[in-house]
Amino acid sequence: MSAAYLIVEMRINDHEQYKAYMAAAAPAVKAAGGEYLARGSRHESLEGDWQPHRVVVLRFPSYEAAKSFYDGDVYGDIRKLRAGTTEYFNMVLVDGM
Repeated sequence: MSAAYLIVEMRINDHEQYKAYMAAAAPAVKAAGGEYLARGSRHESLEGDWQPHRVVVLRFPSYEAAKSFYDGDVYGDIRKLRAGTTEYFNMVLVDGM
């Protein structure tokens, strides 16, 4: 079974409220077997038109573990903390090799 990755791009417009989401999300990710590989760190576009404001990359032990985390009640409640804090929030789940 290969790892899976959640890749997120976002633009935060309410940093203070978003901090509550980040504080709750981190332990939930860890409890689900996930880990942050990149979280808002330095980045640059090397090709194409993609100009994300903030990028986050998480690794989970499997695709199923990542889906279970995302679809679960715990993260469902945590997502409510994010409501209204971002201009956009795009997330994709990618199966690893």
